[in-house]
Amino acid sequence: MRKILVDLRVDDDGLRRLRDLPETEVVLLDEPEEEKERPLPGELLADVDVLACSLPPSNIEDLRVLRLVQIASAGYAQLVGIGLPQRGVRACNALGVFDVPIAEWNIAMMDNLLRDLRGMIRNQALGVWDRDTRFQRELRGLTVGFWGYGGIGRETARLAKALGMQVHVLTRSGVKERTDIYRVPGTGDPHGELPDQVFGMEQKMEFLNGLDFLLLAMPLTKSTTGIVGEAELRALRPTAYVLNPARGPLIQEQALLTALGNGSLAGAALDTHYHYPMPPEHPLWKMPNVIMTPHISGSSGSPFFLKRIWDILVQNVERLHEGRPLLNELREEELQ
Repeated sequence: MRKILVDLRVDDDGLRRLRDLPETEVVLLDEPEEEKERPLPGELLADVDVLACSLPPSNIEDLRVLRLVQIASAGYAQLVGIGLPQRGVRACNALGVFDVPIAEWNIAMMDNLLRDLRGMIRNQALGVWDRDTRFQRELRGLTVGFWGYGGIGRETARLAKALGMQVHVLTRSGVKERTDIYRVPGTGDPHGELPDQVFGMEQKMEFLNGLDFLLLAMPLTKSTTGIVGEAELRALRPTAYVLNPARGPLIQEQALLTALGNGSLAGAALDTHYHYPMPPEHPLWKMPNVIMTPHISGSSGSPFFLKRIWDILVQNVERLHEGRPLLNELREEELQ
């Protein structure tokens, strides 16, 4: 009998599927998914095989027979350095859960930037009738470049190709087939077939110079913090736009402000930021060529968030029982 402890909000269909698995006991916490680390009763943890949570309990050492931790976020800092590999405990994140909503945000922002939706809304508020050609442009035939080509990049690329756009990718290791990563059925580019051109890092400036849109789709690490600076922004055409649904500090803040202010960059759409919340006096709020959204392109407020989290959990419990590779399994070195 497997015991699964779930410290998450319940999805009824996912719970039913989990309970329908053979030899499976499911225990739900009364007050799930608190946003702070806390201890759980030791007697509850002693015989738990699988833990599903956002944050592990502070007394995780009481999970004596734990085999798997499934978390409800793509980020996994909460699992680093708590000794899981040393105990032989495997861990999986929620990669892929937000690919669809963030990709849809990306497409919406490209169209809104290109047609200057902010300008049209300002005209509407002022009662101004203006049919300028900048409001009449189209995405077909333009080039979007992905710096990083994970799930979010691949689903955005699928949508962009359907709109007739060219897809360029900048990556350290080439575009490969993705296996054992969670993906909503029918989405993405699992075989890596969609890009029109793939660039290596030594071709970075050539990649940037050929874009109408630069879309950042990489995690924030020590090596990627500030990876887009003055030189990279200057390599873009003055007619190009930047989209950042990834992490704000990937772009050097002053370099971005300068490029947006002096006209060397046409505009930007930013869902991730340098401060949380962004202070109302920050100059990005008032720039007419910038769309700011409060980190909502993909979030737990999505109507499909719980459904997808529970889908990963159910699939991984099945895979664990059958000895098959897990979805979104983190490598040992990532957990050290």
